Amino acid sequence: MPAAPTPLTRLIAPRTALASCVRAFLVRDTTRCVPLPPAQRLNRFPAAPMCSIIWTVAGDVEAAAPGLSLPDVRMPPALFGGPRSYPLVSYNPGPVHSFIVMFYPAALHALTGVSMDALLDQFRPLDALFDAAWLALSDAVLAAPDDAARVRLVEDFLAPRWQAARKSGDHPAGAVQDWVRRLGVQAASTGLASGARNIERRIKAWAGQPMRTLRRMRRAEQSFLDAREAMLQGNASWSDIAAEGGYADQAHLCREVRAITGLSPTELARASREDESYWVYRIWT
Repeated sequence: MPAAPTPLTRLIAPRTALASCVRAFLVRDTTRCVPLPPAQRLNRFPAAPMCSIIWTVAGDVEAAAPGLSLPDVRMPPALFGGPRSYPLVSYNPGPVHSFIVMFYPAALHALTGVSMDALLDQFRPLDALFDAAWLALSDAVLAAPDDAARVRLVEDFLAPRWQAARKSGDHPAGAVQDWVRRLGVQAASTGLASGARNIERRIKAWAGQPMRTLRRMRRAEQSFLDAREAMLQGNASWSDIAAEGGYADQAHLCREVRAITGLSPTELARASREDESYWVYRIWT
């Protein structure tokens, strides 16, 4: 007998011209596989400096942990999620098809003028934050025939806007490490005032979180990426990972990983291998 279909989970890189604006597209589709048991219909996300637009193309998504500041536990089909300072869990009561665009928050701030510090750990309906052009994009994404078309719609919408935004100023770009480094430099060089409070205020408006937190997340993500294969194979050396990642010791690494993911490194490695609800950790490379 042929194997039963498994959930479709994809990480899609944006086109090169948008690499400093969009971190990635995520697709999660369980509508074509054998129905998952309730425990595997959870979605576990780490604390993250990125912000997102989440479209639920089919099915429903519900809050399963604090952090969704919405009048109803059930999420609307189009939702904005700000940067997160703690791990978050959502739940699918049945099969679901989600399409997610992850933005560098400073890039989205440049595109829309929306201040990210007020959106830390917040989820909002799109019409509370974005103008008619963005809402028209949202309707088109939900009506698109497939995920490839959704990617094209978003990229075609963003490309001219991001090109114009970059011409008007030097916006932080690239992968998280480069983005965090450049964010501090840009904040210090913008405008006439360069005191520590003014710099920190700019960073929080662009990214939603202080530089110290962004650096911690950058280091944790890089350590996870460097150790990913060893974790999935079950032979990670946490003391080596801590030393290579610049942590004071293994205990320091454990505290930081727990703050970002809710688990110890050993628990995270096991969950990434065995627990379907940790799918986002498995696909991130």
